[in-house]
Amino acid sequence: MTGFRITTAHEGHHVGLRAATDAVARERKYLAGVKVPPLEASVAFYRSLAKAGFPHLVAEDDGRVVGWCDVTPVFGDARSHVGVIGLGLLPDYRGKGHGRTMMEEAVRRSWELGLTRLELTVRVDNANAIALYEKLGFHTEGTKRAAIRIDGIYHDVLMMALVREG
Repeated sequence: MTGFRITTAHEGHHVGLRAATDAVARERKYLAGVKVPPLEASVAFYRSLAKAGFPHLVAEDDGRVVGWCDVTPVFGDARSHVGVIGLGLLPDYRGKGHGRTMMEEAVRRSWELGLTRLELTVRVDNANAIALYEKLGFHTEGTKRAAIRIDGIYHDVLMMALVREG
């Protein structure tokens, strides 16, 4: 991985970012969706993050997008201090610390932005992700039973959050 880097997402990443997200979604076990929206809808989402100034990072290897970490705003003025984290990496890039690096940077940028609470959901059977989130200080706040259904099988998800005190 001589050309590996983590950087802020930009227009030139959109096609590759959608492809990486689609590849992870098609694994049918890490994301809430099993396929991503069409390119134009995906690009609109990426642009909305940029316009809002929310963190949106990509992992690249020799110019190819191999992962992402984004923070999306939550609807409602009373929740304007909250962001929702999304994270994904292609299989060959997992377990190497890249997810942690992206998460740490997204959290840092979120605090700089003025957010004070970050939320995420994770399937209860995704032990590696849960361990990562706990190492970063996220706490489980509850379990959503049968929150995801893939191929007719229901899966529980944990609701986790990191709150910036003070």
